[in-house]
Formats: sequence, C-alpha cells, structure tokens
Amino acid sequence: MNTESSGGRRARRRTTVDTGTGPADPADDASPAGASAASGSTDELPVFQGDLAAFAVQLRRMHGEVGRVIQQYAARRSLHATDVQALAAILDAPEPMTPTRLRAQLGLTSGAVTACIDRLERAGQVRRVREGTDRRVVHLHYAAEARAAARTHFRPLADALRRAGADFDEHELGVALRFLTTLNDALAEVSGDQVSGGPSAR
Repeated sequence: MNTESSGGRRARRRTTVDTGTGPADPADDASPAGASAASGSTDELPVFQGDLAAFAVQLRRMHGEVGRVIQQYAARRSLHATDVQALAAILDAPEPMTPTRLRAQLGLTSGAVTACIDRLERAGQVRRVREGTDRRVVHLHYAAEARAAARTHFRPLADALRRAGADFDEHELGVALRFLTTLNDALAEVSGDQVSGGPSAR
C-alpha cells in the first residue's frame, strides 16, 4: 500500500519538473516547442502529469503529417498555404465567415486577406455573398464543388482517424477530444511576444 501523501506526491512531481531530473525534461529539447515549454517559470504553471517532451514530439509529428497532406492539396490546386488555412477557417466557422473575422483569425492585414479571398474566388474555391438587410456585410461560402474535391483529397486523413480510434472506447476518445480542445484553446492564447521570446515569455 502506498502511504505517501498526495501533498508529498505533488511536491515530488514539482521538484522533478523544477530541477529537470525527470527522464524527459522539456528544457533539454532544443526544438522551438521544447524551448517555449521551458521558457516560463514552472512555479507559475500547473504540474503536467505526463511526459511533456513526448507529447511535444507527437504533436509536432502529427502537425507534420497533416501539413504534408495540406501542402499536396495546395500544390495540386495552385493555392498558397494561407489560402488553405483560410478555407479551413471558413469550413470550421460556426457561423458564416466574414472577411473581418477571417483577417483576425489568420492574423493578416486587410490588404492581405482581400488578396487571399480574391485568389480563392478566382480559383472557384469560395463565393462572396451579400446577405441580410445590410448589403455591406459580405459572407464567405466554401464553393460546393471545391468543398467536394477537398473532401475527396482529405478522406485518407479521416480514414486514418477512424483506424487510430478503433482501439479506444467512447470514454477514452472523449478524454482525448477534451484534451485536444483544451490544448487548442491554450495555444490560441499564446501571444506573438511569447513565441518570439519577447518580454511576455520571460
């Protein structure tokens, strides 16, 4: 029977993180993700119960694999990487996307987002639609034919997700989805200063 108190376990875990004595200290990772993980004071962060470096490796790997498929799609459609990001933002938006919201989501200037939308419209990827009583409001819609083509191209990713999830039950998949959602929410709060090592990262 383990008689160690929960407080003792928390203290031991925090000591491991603070001193870098664990088997996978993110401070030893020379990659950008490892550097950003180690840049903040551990006294200000909650203890991560898992292997932080291993998570970072797998997240970078997943990003790379998905990015490879996205780059193939962009090349085949003669699109910029930003164009594909815009299409994903339009597809995933809970309500009709506007140029203003797209600019904010992608971190683009007004001129850059206008150029992006123009390219997508010329390529038959999106449609500008003026809806409602205020004709100044423009909604961006993913063109039906382009959306179908994208679904065909990215189907292998959906198939891979199904295969990977087949060995997990509903509860486990729910936990995984909750973690990914929480992680994305946290990543969305990371400022440019933090990423570039500015004052807020110290």
